[in-house]
Amino acid sequence: MKEEKKPSKEPVREPPRKEEVKIKEPPRKEEPRTREAVRKEEVKAKEPPRKEEAKPKEEPRAKEPERRPSFDEELKREQKQLQQQKAAQEQRARADAEARQLKQLQAEQAAADAKRGQAEYIEKIRGKIRGNIMLPPGIQGNPQAEFEVTQLPSGEVLDVKLRRSSGNAALDAAVERAIHKSSPLPKPAKPELFERVLKIPYRPRDD
Repeated sequence: MKEEKKPSKEPVREPPRKEEVKIKEPPRKEEPRTREAVRKEEVKAKEPPRKEEAKPKEEPRAKEPERRPSFDEELKREQKQLQQQKAAQEQRARADAEARQLKQLQAEQAAADAKRGQAEYIEKIRGKIRGNIMLPPGIQGNPQAEFEVTQLPSGEVLDVKLRRSSGNAALDAAVERAIHKSSPLPKPAKPELFERVLKIPYRPRDD
C-alpha cells in the first residue's frame, strides 16, 4: 500500500506582485572631470572669501559760514534800538505825567465838591437855626458866635458848646437855644459829608 503524503504545515508563500518588485538600477558612474574644471576649483579654493563692500558714508555737508554784519550795520542797528528805547521812555513819561495830572485834577475837583457840599450843608443847618432863634433887642453891629455841635447820624443834637462868644451873652444864649430847638438837624446831600462834630458860625445880620 502507498503511503499518503501529509500536508506540510509551512505557510504557502505567495509570489511577489509585479508592483512590489523593484528593479535595481546599476550605480551611475561619475563622469571624469576635465583638467580645466579641476584647475578652476583649486584656484577658487585658494581665493580668500570676499568681504561685502562697505557703502561709502555720506559726509555731512559743511555749514555755510554765517555772514557777520559789518561795523556800519551794527552801528545803525544799535542807533535804531536806542531811538526806539528813547521813544518808548518818552511815551511812558508822557503817559505818567498825564496820569498824575488827571489824578491831581480829580483830587482837586473832589476837594472842591466836598468843600462846596460842606458849605451847603452848614448853610442848611444855619437856615434852620435862624428860623428858630429869638434875637434879643439892642444888638449892635453883626457879632459872630461859633458853636461846636455833636450830633447822631440821624441829625439829633447831643451836645452844644460855645467855642467863640459874640460878646453878647443874650445873643449867645439865644443861638444855643435855637440849635437845640432845630434838632434833628438837616442831613447832607451826600452821606460821606456827614460829620459827627460840626463847627457852626452864626451872625444875626447874615439873613
